[in-house]
Amino acid sequence: MKKKYYLSIFCFLLFLMITYFVISNKIEKFDTGIYQMIISLRSKPMDQFMKTITKFGNTVPVLCIIILLLIKLNQKDRFLLGMNTIVTVGMNQILKFIIKRPRPNHLRLIKQGGYSFPSGHSMISLCLYGVLIYFIITKEQNKKKKIVFVFLLTLLILLIGISRIYVGVHYPSDVLGGYLLAITLLINGITLGNHHFRGNKNDKNVSN
Repeated sequence: MKKKYYLSIFCFLLFLMITYFVISNKIEKFDTGIYQMIISLRSKPMDQFMKTITKFGNTVPVLCIIILLLIKLNQKDRFLLGMNTIVTVGMNQILKFIIKRPRPNHLRLIKQGGYSFPSGHSMISLCLYGVLIYFIITKEQNKKKKIVFVFLLTLLILLIGISRIYVGVHYPSDVLGGYLLAITLLINGITLGNHHFRGNKNDKNVSN
């Protein structure tokens, strides 16, 4: 419990630090270096791959996955997923409106409106697929399946973040900041959700 608490604080402090650097325009060298490195990897096959990967964080696919999960999950897990999703999306939109960081305006492969920091795709992918990782870790009995599914979902989360830089709609600090804040919200959301449902004997039911 303490390790999760400390990890949450650590991630939040790092997020605040990155936010300060973004607002004060002191992170340009970091962003430029990584941005150019990732952009240099472009090729037609890689372009198509990254355009496909980034769609796993788009609104429609994410909503479809969430709706399917909400139908299947039990009351406790629906609460965890729903609460984390609402808080994550809400926090992302509030911060974008406050900070108002423009997106990169060149070398884009896709059209994307709105502000840049923090990355919404990074936050929602870590929220959604991070909750799935938590469910797998706590419920899956087969160790091999657990390792495979956790690895694939973790890889997907990372690739979605990288894809946002690759297609030219986010700076690296947008993605990193989104991940750090999403980890903070995820840990606290799961902790609060478990505390809320502590002692509920019916939370193992498939549906409620």
